[in-house]
This record gives sequence, structure tokens and C-alpha cells, in this order.
Amino acid sequence: MGWIWTLIVGAIIGAIGGAITKTSMGWIANILAGLVGSWLGETLLGSWGPHMAGMALFPSIIGAVVVVIIVTWLFGRNKG
Repeated sequence: MGWIWTLIVGAIIGAIGGAITKTSMGWIANILAGLVGSWLGETLLGSWGPHMAGMALFPSIIGAVVVVIIVTWLFGRNKG
């Protein structure tokens, strides 16, 4: 059950990252952006602020924004 919670929180973090960058992505991309962004944000910025499902929310959201920007730059903006 813990991994389902992690996927849900990852999807929410990815969706927030997509909303901040005004980029439309699918739910699988949101989950991936949230999970990779969480890892990147916590690696670069540390584990501070409130936590959910083992992820520090503020560094995770910042990391997700960076991941969304990089993916958008590499693969082009998704029209949707």
C-alpha cells in the first residue's frame, strides 16, 4: 500500500510542477516527473519542509518543475 501512496503523491507533485510551468502532461508523465523531481530536488536541495510518502514537498516540487522544463525543452511542448 505504501507504493500506491508514493505514486499518488508523485502524481500530485508532477501535476503541480506541470501547472507551475503551464505544461500539459499525461498522468503517467506527471507520476514520473513527480518521482524523478522528488529525487532531484532532495538530492540538490536537501530534505526540508513538510513530508508526504517519504518525500519532502518543497524540494520535490522544485525538482519536478526542473524536470518538466528539461523534458519540455528536449521533446517540445505538448499541445493540449
